[in-house]
Amino acid sequence: MIPGLVRLPLRYVHDERGWFLELRRESALPGRTVQTNVSFSRQGVIRGLHYHERGQDDLFACLTGTARVVVLDHESGETYSEDIGEENPVALYVPGGCAHGFEALTDLLFCYHVTREYDLADPDEHIVPWDDPRVRHLWSTQSPILSERDSGF
Repeated sequence: MIPGLVRLPLRYVHDERGWFLELRRESALPGRTVQTNVSFSRQGVIRGLHYHERGQDDLFACLTGTARVVVLDHESGETYSEDIGEENPVALYVPGGCAHGFEALTDLLFCYHVTREYDLADPDEHIVPWDDPRVRHLWSTQSPILSERDSGF
């Protein structure tokens, strides 16, 4: 396991109304999160790999659907991959400096809690190509839907 990467099991509580999920408990996290973001992605999308030179940590959870999260430790070259979501309710705490991304294996809602607020005037987002040889084999698709930024154009 990559140093600083923490796997946090989540538990859905279901009843006739639907479900309830505790998503984040501050006392269980290595760092304090200060901003929460949610994205919707269609099946086949890859977002990332991104990393933050100023040490932003990220807590990821897939709220609906299934995401394949891929993490790359820049220092050691070690990789980690796990499918998370409704069938495997887990949050992943990714330490700053590690490149991270996810593939939408289904249409999904993905939640990011981060330890630094995003600064549009001075963003700390850097890219490792999704098809970098260290991680290319971890994705289920070789023809993903990418943003302009993630495709390198």
